[in-house]
Amino acid sequence: MAELNHYLVLSGVLFIIWTVGVLVRRNLITILLSIEVMLNAVNLSFVAFGHFLGSADGQIIVFFVITVAAAEAAVGLAIVIALFRHVESLNPDAFRELKG
Repeated sequence: MAELNHYLVLSGVLFIIWTVGVLVRRNLITILLSIEVMLNAVNLSFVAFGHFLGSADGQIIVFFVITVAAAEAAVGLAIVIALFRHVESLNPDAFRELKG
């Protein structure tokens, strides 16, 4: 049977791997995808704590996190599409020219 430590280690490893993905990638779509997976890693730890503490609070928090993640994905993709139409690139370095 898996213990709480196993779930937390898995969550931490997923979070670290996808944090590196955010920092290393040079494509806005993959950066947004990495942020979504990082949120899911945090959700895993919420559900694990809720299960091992015998409370439904973890699942309730996960519901709100998923709702916010869906809104973030919709707004983020809309911004990416608008930026792509302006600059015709998904490289974050290309957007430095848009500053003031």
